Amino acid sequence: MVTSNKQDTICAMATPSGMGAIAVIRLSGQEAISICDSVFQSHNKSKKLANQQTHTLHLGFIKDGEHIVDEVLVSLFHGPNSYTGENVVEISCHGSVFIQQQLIQLFIRSGARMAKPGEYTLRAFVNGKMDLSQAEAVADLINSENEASHKVALQQMRGGFSNQIKDLRQQLINFASLIELELDFSEEDVEFADRTELNNLLQKITTVLKKLVDSFAVGNVIKNGIPVAIVGEPNAGKSTLLNALLNEERAIVSEIAGTTRDSIEDELIIDGISFRFIDTAGIRETTDTVESIGIKRTYEKISQADVVLYLFDATDDVNRQKAEIEKLKEKTADKKLIIIANKIDLADEKAINKAFSEQEDFYTISAKQQTNIPELTTALTSLVNTGALNNNETIVTNSRHYEALTKALEAITNVQQGMESSISGDLLAIDIRQSLYHLGEITGEVTPDDLLGNIFANFCIGK
Repeated sequence: MVTSNKQDTICAMATPSGMGAIAVIRLSGQEAISICDSVFQSHNKSKKLANQQTHTLHLGFIKDGEHIVDEVLVSLFHGPNSYTGENVVEISCHGSVFIQQQLIQLFIRSGARMAKPGEYTLRAFVNGKMDLSQAEAVADLINSENEASHKVALQQMRGGFSNQIKDLRQQLINFASLIELELDFSEEDVEFADRTELNNLLQKITTVLKKLVDSFAVGNVIKNGIPVAIVGEPNAGKSTLLNALLNEERAIVSEIAGTTRDSIEDELIIDGISFRFIDTAGIRETTDTVESIGIKRTYEKISQADVVLYLFDATDDVNRQKAEIEKLKEKTADKKLIIIANKIDLADEKAINKAFSEQEDFYTISAKQQTNIPELTTALTSLVNTGALNNNETIVTNSRHYEALTKALEAITNVQQGMESSISGDLLAIDIRQSLYHLGEITGEVTPDDLLGNIFANFCIGK
């Protein structure tokens, strides 16, 4: 579990390990400035960091005794006006791994200790610089790999989601306090909380919570991408399609049926959304042991995918392919199935379209000639409703937040049902407290130690 002794001064690399042009080492804690001061010598030899103003830069040398380790640029941040809310020093040094190690060891000998994963952000949370959902958004921002996930993480880190939750929670607290007051005067049989106004508030909160819960379907896609399995019979052109989508020779293409024996995966970002394409082994009856294993894995990949692209040769028998599609529909009932007739350059496109006119989500392409590939990618992006993202609406991407919102919504529903049944105020208060508890879990008003441990242990060291 991640814990933090606020009396300690911590240090760690703030930049990735390895050699580069420069590296940044961060110290945070009450003694951060004095520890750096003890080994820093400015160019004019008279400047003391302890006497310098916050948010200033200072050029000089880090020395181990009389030995110069490196020429560095020191950035000063006095608490509480820093990332962690404590005194923070960031040392920009040359990117030699040897220099990085020498400086870290020197700071530890001078009184600092190595930071634990996520300890800087944990201190920022403990010191009130950000709430828990904003802290989690920091990790999401670091890990964002596409425009959509970056946009959502940045919006949450800036407090958009937090403010919405805090506003709902505050309105509930106001009413909860009135109902609690009624309990103190239960013998007088008085109502301080207007039930009509409370019901209106509950409807408003329910609408907001449902919208946030529903947004997780899109948020999960934005954060983790969409797994797409490309399936079909051998030699249908699955590997050629993968190469056409990726615009590179990622998979081996051969006229020999059964070339792909194992799944090949690669990621493509289309309109800011990540799609994880999986080129699978061709589905057919075979006595080849290795190919049979590949086909078994194909069905495993189908079960893991959200979208299945079934590719068939447009020159093949239409009725046979229709039968194969019906079989596949039974195995992909809970998935989005897109049917693709490939090698349309060798077939009668009008006849193919007519034969499959009743088939939903049907496309004709030539993967080899890259014909109609843009139409296919448009179909894929249309599966993701990015309207909320484009409108800067709050989108839930964190499964912990989703679970807390679901439980809060359940508690609010219980309050509404209690209102309809005219139950006593003490029972209403219990469900309102439950909703407040779950909303507080999101922003950190409710923070069990094990929860903090689980969250910050997943951060990188130095953040």
